Amino acid sequence: MGGKKKVEKQEKRARQAVKPTGRPTKAPQRPSLPQTRAELMDLHRETRARRNRAAHGSEEHVAAIELIGRIEVEIARIERAMDPPLG
Repeated sequence: MGGKKKVEKQEKRARQAVKPTGRPTKAPQRPSLPQTRAELMDLHRETRARRNRAAHGSEEHVAAIELIGRIEVEIARIERAMDPPLG
């Protein structure tokens, strides 16, 4: 039974994401991340704790995982700028 409701919810979201013109709506703006490595590391630590507290598979859990990925990409960008690759 839970699977049917989940599918219905996903279909409803898909319908809401498309305008009558058939074009997808714009994605919501993501909050900007801090621009220093130290601030990013603090946010990473806090987000990991939030992910660990959330129920597995919940919206909060998924959101935390996605944010961790964005944070790690930004940290890598900063670290590459500090010591650019040779070649």
